[in-house]
Amino acid sequence: MSDDALATVGGYLERFAKERNLSLPPLSADGTSQVQRGSAVVTIRVLADRGLLLLLARVAEAPPPSLELYRRLLEASFLQTGDAAFAIHDKSGDIYLRVLRSLDLLDYEEFEDLVHTIATVADEWDDRLKQA
Repeated sequence: MSDDALATVGGYLERFAKERNLSLPPLSADGTSQVQRGSAVVTIRVLADRGLLLLLARVAEAPPPSLELYRRLLEASFLQTGDAAFAIHDKSGDIYLRVLRSLDLLDYEEFEDLVHTIATVADEWDDRLKQA
């Protein structure tokens, strides 16, 4: 499954770039690439051995711990971030948007929607969090 998953997602990434007239790095041998939208950079990672697609976008460096901020992010994750959700990196404390999806039955339209959603939301929220 790992070679098939890498080839499939690699093809989706090429199509995504072509349809938008973008120059994107191809999926690397370890299943990683990046897409940028505005100030947001989305890392695309195929975890073929686990059968997962992981999309990550760092939206803020580690803020001082704040119950108010964490509550705001959790509430936003509930209704405002589509398929993405906020997460805090366990070591750095940086704030990320994250999408984790099984590779099973992943088609191009869903891949495109996931990448578009996380890129759009990350581009909006990295600016919001800079102002906070």
